[in-house]
Amino acid sequence: MIITSIPDFSLQYDEELSLLRVEWAAGDDTRNLRASATQLLCLDRELGMHNLLLNMNTFPDISVYDQVWLGANWMPGIVKLPLQRVVLINNRHRVHNQLAIESMLALVRPFIKFDIQFFPNAASGMRWLSDFSPRLPEVMAEWDAVHAPEDLTPRHQSEPL
Repeated sequence: MIITSIPDFSLQYDEELSLLRVEWAAGDDTRNLRASATQLLCLDRELGMHNLLLNMNTFPDISVYDQVWLGANWMPGIVKLPLQRVVLINNRHRVHNQLAIESMLALVRPFIKFDIQFFPNAASGMRWLSDFSPRLPEVMAEWDAVHAPEDLTPRHQSEPL
């Protein structure tokens, strides 16, 4: 199911896989990042999903101020969710956000009870999160019907593949 209740995010939830896919949809505009992240945390609690995919390739570089806020206000809520697996998509060329992610994870590492894996693209992360479920092609087709396939998305054209 595609969720449109948080305009800054592209969201997809699959109840059968207990999976939430999250991508940033507001381009370089991060003015509402904190409010949207708070809404996302509420949605995460409501869904009670076990698998989360955050595509950091779609986020612009996260400012130091937002990193501090996310680390202090958002990450403590994430570690309280019934998550089992988290996939973070981050291209190796996105060094700024890689360092930001690692610093935020360091703040809550003692409280993390779920498996976190980094993948270079959403397709490989979705395969791992779904345990290669036969349902995955349907889930991916639903996403692609609304959003261009990842390798065709012009969000960060200057970003190397």
